[in-house]
Amino acid sequence: MQFTTEFTPEKLPQPLRQTDEILTIGSCFADVMGRHLADHKLNVSINPFGTIFNPVSMAKLLLMALNGNQPDESLYVERDGIWFHYDFHSSLWADSRDALAGKLQDTLCAVGETLRRADWLFLTFGTAMVYRHIETGQVVANCHKMPGSLFEKYLYSLDHVRDTQTKVLKALRRANPKLNVLLTVSPVRHTRDTLPMNQVSKSLLRVVCHELTVWHDFVHYFPSYEIMVDDLRDYRFYESDLIHPNALAHEYIFQKFGESLFDDELRAFVAEWAGIRKSLAHRSLYGPTDAHRRFLTHLLAKLETLRTRVDVSVEIASVREQLEATVANRQPAN
Repeated sequence: MQFTTEFTPEKLPQPLRQTDEILTIGSCFADVMGRHLADHKLNVSINPFGTIFNPVSMAKLLLMALNGNQPDESLYVERDGIWFHYDFHSSLWADSRDALAGKLQDTLCAVGETLRRADWLFLTFGTAMVYRHIETGQVVANCHKMPGSLFEKYLYSLDHVRDTQTKVLKALRRANPKLNVLLTVSPVRHTRDTLPMNQVSKSLLRVVCHELTVWHDFVHYFPSYEIMVDDLRDYRFYESDLIHPNALAHEYIFQKFGESLFDDELRAFVAEWAGIRKSLAHRSLYGPTDAHRRFLTHLLAKLETLRTRVDVSVEIASVREQLEATVANRQPAN
């Protein structure tokens, strides 16, 4: 008897290769998938603007980066002696306005350079609910804990979301013709918007993703949202807040992600690296024995064979340090 509906996405027409450069932008799920990619030694820049939930702010930031525009001067805000900018996440802050302006400009320049050479851009849309700063009339990415009376909250229309994404996709294509874009809808539920409005918001984003993939052959969709709500249809796959997917769900979705997107060589490497990561986490129960020294020597040899394909310098240094410790503290055989 089967109690779940397992969903295995189709393979995407353009596979992800081990040598590809990736940029992730979007909600906290973009952080999660980005960290999984980085843990498997892929070349990925993870959410350089900080967590961005709505697609309108994502499009604005991407266009700023591509066009070399300065952050909007009217959207700097100071709170408790710390400076923020409404277009960026609160992880980007400074003690002065000038210092923050420099930091934001450096970030935009770095992202612009990455967009022009990257192979993949992963965009994870979290919600179509937006906050408009009443004084400036601008949709903001983050309210930075300022009074709610300064903002108007509403659902961005489907046409406007589609138009903003179409504009940025055209700009990306002009700047980097080889770039592939992967869209996802975050499986994290925005229950503060109420469950009915969360469903409206996610549905709107899903429709936009579908239309964009139909109109642009370099735009693809990965169904992380569908995997979470249909395949993993159980609260045991959520954190205790019953909103965020837990580590088990993340692992499962990443496995499906690899099946759908990775080429054969990358899938083989991921499987190999999973075993090496377990070995790297292993610690001897009995101290620096000969057996443990042989284990480390074998592990070091495996890492050495990978160094021409991926950067394993940190791991090699760690294993060599452990080996030196086993030699220095070698226990005599009984």
